[in-house]
Amino acid sequence: MSDHTVLHVKGRVLVGPEEVRDELWAVDGRITFERPRAEAVTVHGWALPGLVDAHCHVGLDHHGPVDAATSEKQALTDREAGTLLIRDAGSPSDTRWIDEREDLPKIIRAGRHIARTRRYIRNYAHEIEPEDLVAYVAREARRGDGWVKLVGDWIDRDAGDLTACWPRGAVEAAIAEAHRLGARVTAHCFAEDSLRDLVEAGIDCIEHATGLTQDTIPLFAERGVAIVPTLVNIATFPDLAAGGESRFPRWSAHMRRLYERRYDTVRAAYDAGVPVFVGTDAGGSLAHGLVAEEVAELVKAGIPPLEALSATTWGARSWLGRPALEEGAPADLVVYDEDPRADVRVLAAPRAIVLDGRVVG
Repeated sequence: MSDHTVLHVKGRVLVGPEEVRDELWAVDGRITFERPRAEAVTVHGWALPGLVDAHCHVGLDHHGPVDAATSEKQALTDREAGTLLIRDAGSPSDTRWIDEREDLPKIIRAGRHIARTRRYIRNYAHEIEPEDLVAYVAREARRGDGWVKLVGDWIDRDAGDLTACWPRGAVEAAIAEAHRLGARVTAHCFAEDSLRDLVEAGIDCIEHATGLTQDTIPLFAERGVAIVPTLVNIATFPDLAAGGESRFPRWSAHMRRLYERRYDTVRAAYDAGVPVFVGTDAGGSLAHGLVAEEVAELVKAGIPPLEALSATTWGARSWLGRPALEEGAPADLVVYDEDPRADVRVLAAPRAIVLDGRVVG
């Protein structure tokens, strides 16, 4: 298909959770609901906005930064799964070149992870001490696309368990600086004890959030702090725990407890009104292209299918400030043979993937 071909999507266009139209067109890469005069190539099916993976790492693997060819392969794998918008939740690689590629997903970057010295995965993050946190947050806020990523907790080898990485005053000052620069802040958090300080300091989102409890869930709801549970990643906790059992038995037992209650935690957060979004944590040790599996995990946790679908489509795009299927928006959409609202497992088998009005997969 040439770049200038008009595309006609006909069938059921899911403009919103309840709003369905019969057709749309893509003209010059943009959506219109007005029939153009030009000839069009027609694709039939159920259309959704391009899926969102709100916790993904392009340019990163379990060793650290990767080359451009590997980054491209990661982005293409996500695209083939229907992920057309990525919030890259921390990467040491410069992936700005992807913005010039019309065939690759669009990326909202959080810059590079900011971690405490020797308190995160080697080669991933800026590793600093609290007195430098504000400066590094300002640096990554200027480099990113409106987000900054902190590592809120990690194993403390002296304590033999997960502990918070930052003093309250440091995160208050750092989050205030990010907000002053127009960026939102998120943090990696597995455990319980960093959450209250981060939320009361004004954080905008928590990744994983396995440590949520009856004490902190109401605080998240009251402040509107979102969570991205990454349940396909939390599934790896038992193997991690087994690997660390001999050296860090307290940490291993803690990781197993967090794993065992993972579905209850997510459902309790959702029931309390905490915003929940889809993210896979692809790019560290996890494969790319798992967005459909993560939506299915949210449903397994007890989130209604339509809400789990919104967490990777309409709701996720609104949260990230990007349009869905509306007049004049970029024509980024995925077409399926069946109604994904009836069974979210349909997401695993896209019929057509359209990026800027071109069928790319």
